[in-house]
Amino acid sequence: MDISASAIICAVRNHGETGAIVRGFTAEYGMLAGYVAGARGRQLRPVLIPGNVIKGEWRTRITGQLARLTPEPVHSRAHLLSEPLATAAIDWVTALTAATLAEGIAYPRIHSAADGLLSAIELAPAARVWAGAVAQYETLLLAELGYAEEHDSDSAPVAMMAQTRKRLVAHVLGDRRADVMAARERLVERLKRAVM
Repeated sequence: MDISASAIICAVRNHGETGAIVRGFTAEYGMLAGYVAGARGRQLRPVLIPGNVIKGEWRTRITGQLARLTPEPVHSRAHLLSEPLATAAIDWVTALTAATLAEGIAYPRIHSAADGLLSAIELAPAARVWAGAVAQYETLLLAELGYAEEHDSDSAPVAMMAQTRKRLVAHVLGDRRADVMAARERLVERLKRAVM
């Protein structure tokens, strides 16, 4: 497999002494995992932050083998790391996306929504502008995975997120829920202080 694509970094897990397994979300190929040698070095560590956009080259010699990923920075959101609310939102969106989407299946609507949401989090002057979009992203992801359900879209963002919480845990997160939901709870607590 040789794939070249733009990807949103969704998860980075240390592997070995200096490497990491990185999961990137592409528009064309969906979620793709790859091993990045030297990922924890000075040059690549700031590139491989969840929410950043890279141009990636995924290469494998044998089908079924984990690809080697060569990332090049396209767009960095590292400047938001000093903003707790924006960081919590990006952590939640990327963790949810990485935990729920299968490898190698394109989800163009989810990719477009994730890209737009991350841009809104980065560029909006206040959380009130993008908070409702986080709740709508959760609802879209559930619907795209086959768990559509009516909800009150006129509710406040935190109330909308309360409506989707049970469905996320029951339908799509399963055993991964503890780590992923911790990111969500941090975001909800910060949103309560910011938008209520």
